[in-house]
Amino acid sequence: MSLSPSSRVGERAARAIADEFARRGEPQTGLLVGAEAGSPALAAALDALAPGDELTIVADPESAAAMTEHLDAQGSWVADRAKVVTALADARPADVVMVAAPVSTLDGETAKYLESLRAVVKENGMLVLAVPARGPVAFELTDLIAEHGVAEDLVLRNRPPLRVHRLRFGVAPAAAAEKLTAAYRPSSVPVTGRMHIDSNGVAAGAIALGAAVLLKRVRPKSKLWLVPALAAAPVAAFFRDPERSVPDETDAVVAASDGKVLSVEHLTDDRFGGLTGEAGTEWLRVAVFLSVLDVHVNRSPVAGRVVDVFRESGGYAPAMKAAAEHNVACYTVVETPRGRAVVAQRTGLLARRIVNRAKVGALVAKGERYGLIRFGSRTDIYLPADRAEALVAPGERVVGGETVVARWTAE
Repeated sequence: MSLSPSSRVGERAARAIADEFARRGEPQTGLLVGAEAGSPALAAALDALAPGDELTIVADPESAAAMTEHLDAQGSWVADRAKVVTALADARPADVVMVAAPVSTLDGETAKYLESLRAVVKENGMLVLAVPARGPVAFELTDLIAEHGVAEDLVLRNRPPLRVHRLRFGVAPAAAAEKLTAAYRPSSVPVTGRMHIDSNGVAAGAIALGAAVLLKRVRPKSKLWLVPALAAAPVAAFFRDPERSVPDETDAVVAASDGKVLSVEHLTDDRFGGLTGEAGTEWLRVAVFLSVLDVHVNRSPVAGRVVDVFRESGGYAPAMKAAAEHNVACYTVVETPRGRAVVAQRTGLLARRIVNRAKVGALVAKGERYGLIRFGSRTDIYLPADRAEALVAPGERVVGGETVVARWTAE
């Protein structure tokens, strides 16, 4: 099994690889494999160090001295928390194991290498590795991702583009999510310090500009090219993704999206019969309508573990109408210490595609980005009616990730 040169991992990919080590809210152990002194992956892992953390770096015997010297040069903060070993067998199991260089899966050692990595992951721990976004992937790795993958990031702004996979071995307690910060999303491209554009917006804007260039070449005397050219910025802006200040209160449930509250009601829903093990369970539902002018990035209203994601077919009625109840929708079920919450992403008259990046087994922080709906839509939050109370009313405006729409009333 071989690793590509670590220099091929840029800053964005390196941050994605080290993010699980960075977002934990309690002391933990990390293990970094395949890094070089001064590489972006090493820098990201060192930046993630917090009080009480320990980081072990597996370096080749030939480069171990240079790695130790590099760590000492960072000062006592790093030197006291990071150590170097020269073989994976010399490392103790860690909470988060990070493979610093893209994994090459084109030889016959894949299974053996992956097994050696699994051996140094603690129970309920995580293995993070990157593979080239294009090209074949070994069966062993594909199978491992299918069984244990809880998150995947496509980092296009890396040369070559990479897919960063997070694999969890075991079931993490839902309560652990309350201590996490939101996951880093390479799909959110920074424009300013507080404003990002989702990668869908970058692609849509690029398509509009490409159409303008094509029209200009095909019909050089026509002004028709101005239509897609002028539309590029508004189309990209539709996918804007601003930073949000998420409330710290553990009993607070935040809005899953920007928009106007359509309804607040108690109801039963046959689609959720298996979520509690009891038929006829009553739910508190807060429905929010998103106009085409609202931010369409969706955020988790609670912190917890994703236990199910399922889709339902349906129509495309206007999202503010009662018939939207039967529109195409995607449901994300999140286990919390207080009970299960469900978030529904519903299409509308113009919305034709739901993007859901949540994966079963993943821990999500409250207010964390997990998807979006294109061009006008609706989000519904379902909470057990006997464990939560609503704090908003129909007609009120809410801000995704910030506005507290309900509170848990029971532990």
